[in-house]
Amino acid sequence: MIPGGRLNDRNMRIMMKRMGMTTEEISEVEEVIIRRKDDELVLESPEVTVITVQGVKTFQVVGEPKSRPRTPSAAAGTGNAPPAPPPFTEEDVAMVMDHAHVERAEAEGALREAGGEPAEAILHLLARRKG
Repeated sequence: MIPGGRLNDRNMRIMMKRMGMTTEEISEVEEVIIRRKDDELVLESPEVTVITVQGVKTFQVVGEPKSRPRTPSAAAGTGNAPPAPPPFTEEDVAMVMDHAHVERAEAEGALREAGGEPAEAILHLLARRKG
């Protein structure tokens, strides 16, 4: 029970503002998918609200969930996820290019083969050149 009796909408917004709490509706949401190990809960056309309290965002999703089996691509994590970043940095590429005297594409290929280890990539390229 909130002290002071019932609150109207205006008083509720004032109290939330004092507590550092904001809400924001996300419009035009087509679906929300909650993936579990063996299945997915799908909420079509849900109402989604972001509640922010002291910088921490909480998502409130309202809708009727439907369960469906998890698809193999989603289970494997190969859905719409972005490609993994290469296991090396720009500095690694520059180092391999400089020490092995190769172009960027060859340096990047050698780094991929070497698991992102610049020294190993350089040695591999130099050994290839001598052999």
